[in-house]
Amino acid sequence: MRERLQEILDKFDAIEAQLQDPEVVMDHNELERLGRARAELADIVDVVREYLKAQRELEESKALIDDHDMREMALLEIESLTPRISEYEETLKRMLLPKDSNDEKNVIMEIRAAAGGDEAALFAAELFRLYTRYAERRGWKVEVSDVEEIGIGGMSRVVFTIAGAGAYSQLKHESGVHRVQRVPATESQGRIHTSTATVAVLPEVEERDVEINEKDLEISTFRSSSAGGQHMQKNETAIRIVHKPSGIVVTCQDERSQQQNKLRGLAVLRAKLYEAEQERQAKEQGALRKGQIGSGDRSEKIRTYHFPQDRVTDHRIGLSLHSILLYMDGDIQRMIDALIQEEQTRLLLQSGNDS
Repeated sequence: MRERLQEILDKFDAIEAQLQDPEVVMDHNELERLGRARAELADIVDVVREYLKAQRELEESKALIDDHDMREMALLEIESLTPRISEYEETLKRMLLPKDSNDEKNVIMEIRAAAGGDEAALFAAELFRLYTRYAERRGWKVEVSDVEEIGIGGMSRVVFTIAGAGAYSQLKHESGVHRVQRVPATESQGRIHTSTATVAVLPEVEERDVEINEKDLEISTFRSSSAGGQHMQKNETAIRIVHKPSGIVVTCQDERSQQQNKLRGLAVLRAKLYEAEQERQAKEQGALRKGQIGSGDRSEKIRTYHFPQDRVTDHRIGLSLHSILLYMDGDIQRMIDALIQEEQTRLLLQSGNDS
């Protein structure tokens, strides 16, 4: 482990030296690349330096045990340093875990009403608001690409992008079937109804990562039906893109021009093609995870929102949180942190078994 930590320090020092090179400073692209590389290493370098410093102090204290005059002080130092070094080691193990290459990317999210009719569409709209409010809390930007609304304030489908540093790392575990249990406002006898909505979370993919041949696309235009004002409804600004080899269909109707909608639609298409390729590779490796969406049946669920019991439960990690109204207002960081912690624990166990 110490060799690996030294490699990290050497790499960081080399980057620091390059950033002082006048020729590098004149090259904007290289300067930006090195700046990103430095930022990626900065946090772990701080911990490595503190860890190595504590280890040196521990070795010095152990060397003083045989000195009668210094023995008591040395023992106190050893008692203080030993648990601190253990904490640093645990932190470094987590920081050295292989990173998901998509973690720092923006995300494209798609929410669909599933089982439950109008109540499912209302729940889908509430999930959209939940993630919008969460993004606001993080200072992230939300842009809607496509939305299909129903007359009572629900959404049968909504596609949107959340742009912000680390957005995918925070939201990737939201993929799956979300189930709500509550008494609908239209229910006269007070019976609890169960409805579901599906959430898909895809990393936004750059053009160089997924090549799309224009010949493979069938692009058509239509009048927008979203809440974009009269301007959008008088002109055929909305775009439908069909990727013929895969059969994937993408629509985008929230921008004010065909070109803007086309660019946004292609971004969604790239994300879906990237995800399909990731699934294919995983299947070839014999480790195909279940699809993000599933069928949307009520029995398939990653999380239940139980309003009468004021409780949100994630069934993958068995965590239940109360104050559901606060949760629905975007106060979801505790759930996200627990899911990230579970993933890190699993990876640590896996790395321990592999070593």
